[in-house]
Amino acid sequence: MQTSSANNRRIAKNTLLLYFRTLLIMAITLYTSRVILNALGVEDYGIYNVVGGVVAMFSLLSGSLSNAISRFITFELGRGDIKRLGVIFSTSVNIQLGLSLLIMVLGAAVGGWFLNTQMNIPADRMTAANWVLYCSLLMFCVNLVSIPYNACIIAHERMVAFAYVSILEASLKLLICYLIVVSPFDKLISYAILLVVVALIIRFVYGFYCGRHFEECRYRPIYDRSLLKQMGSFAGWQFLSNGCWLFNTQGVNILINMFFGVALNAARGVATQVDGAIQQFVNNFMTAVNPQITKDYAAGRIKEMFTLVCRGAKFSYFLLMLFAIPVMLETEYVLALWLKTVPDHTVIFLRLTIVGSMLNMLGGTGLTACMATGNIKRYSIWISSVGVLVFPLTWIAFEFGLPVESTYIVFIMVYIGVNVVKLYIMKGLLHFPPVLFVRKVVVPMLIVTPVAVILPLIVANSFEQSFLRLCLTVIVSLISSSTTIFLIGLTGGERKAVVKKAADFRNKFVR
Repeated sequence: MQTSSANNRRIAKNTLLLYFRTLLIMAITLYTSRVILNALGVEDYGIYNVVGGVVAMFSLLSGSLSNAISRFITFELGRGDIKRLGVIFSTSVNIQLGLSLLIMVLGAAVGGWFLNTQMNIPADRMTAANWVLYCSLLMFCVNLVSIPYNACIIAHERMVAFAYVSILEASLKLLICYLIVVSPFDKLISYAILLVVVALIIRFVYGFYCGRHFEECRYRPIYDRSLLKQMGSFAGWQFLSNGCWLFNTQGVNILINMFFGVALNAARGVATQVDGAIQQFVNNFMTAVNPQITKDYAAGRIKEMFTLVCRGAKFSYFLLMLFAIPVMLETEYVLALWLKTVPDHTVIFLRLTIVGSMLNMLGGTGLTACMATGNIKRYSIWISSVGVLVFPLTWIAFEFGLPVESTYIVFIMVYIGVNVVKLYIMKGLLHFPPVLFVRKVVVPMLIVTPVAVILPLIVANSFEQSFLRLCLTVIVSLISSSTTIFLIGLTGGERKAVVKKAADFRNKFVR
């Protein structure tokens, strides 16, 4: 009980630290996005998003190994084997260095061919688009080498360092905004180069911190054939899942470019950025919870892991809902207030993107639990087979002349199916009872959501669009959602824990 209580306190502390970071980063991100959009223009902004999507396609190679690295580091930390942890870290760095070289070569060859022969880019911007491609490749590889260091920080649950480095990164990107506005050179090329500089700075900061604080983060040129085989097997099956997600995001982005042009890529880019800012609040919670799920499995605390999987899924949905309701009700006004120029279709893109994110968020803790086992063959095959349907169904929809919004409807329908399949895979892999998830997560979600939206919907429909209505909608939404979540969405034990935390927080500051 003491261990569980300590884990809960640590998760709560780490979540609060990450939320502090997110509030600052969100403000900076929303501001910088507006400045960059206006400085580059809709066309160049769309070019950056779609060319960046070409580079992100190479995450199919890197993402699977990155997940393997995070899983193995967290698992060994849960077992307390520091010597083995050092071997895993050095092996991970070796893998990422080799992969970076491979991606640079493939990216320059395959990405360059695709950009210059297949994509819908204005002829007078092809030079700038090529600069974006090569800078994006370099930035991608720099970030790739940082992954073992990031994984160690998260596995050790040192969220203070993680928060500070992220704040530094956001501040540097704020500086980029100023430099882009005053730059006498091509603004798109300047933007791509400056982002590479930021990536290099952050990479060295992560390396310096980890080298000083974590014993295992001392790189040695180790070759462990057995470990490479284990990681390779794990990564091989992750390759399928990452490929599925890649086609559903960047692949669809390219389809939109081919059928509708760069203007709608700009709209999708704006919608994705706002959704990403909102999701940061949930991702902070998940970043704090996920290491504990893996450690519980490694230590044989299966019952505690099941509880954390359900609680994490439910809380992540409710946290996202707190922000989703006011944003979805006031999307048009928020975008107009934020941006001087709102690309066409951005409003509907953002609303549908948030709905899709809320559905996808439900399966996050389940994925972590499955990855903790290291045996993910069946999981990867089934989830990939269902999830990848988004790409071909979107292609078919566009070929039949359906509007661009149809891709979001396809995503939502497919991922409802993915979540159902995921539960039954967890049942076979972990003996996790799907009924437990339905009772603890799905039922509260289905009851809380419609009840919470009633009052803010009335407010939004009772006043003319204005800043006053926005403020009222946000306030009423937060009160309505928080009250409904507390009274209906939480169990008796969870309500008592929330009340106790609130009392402790108040007493700390009253004194």
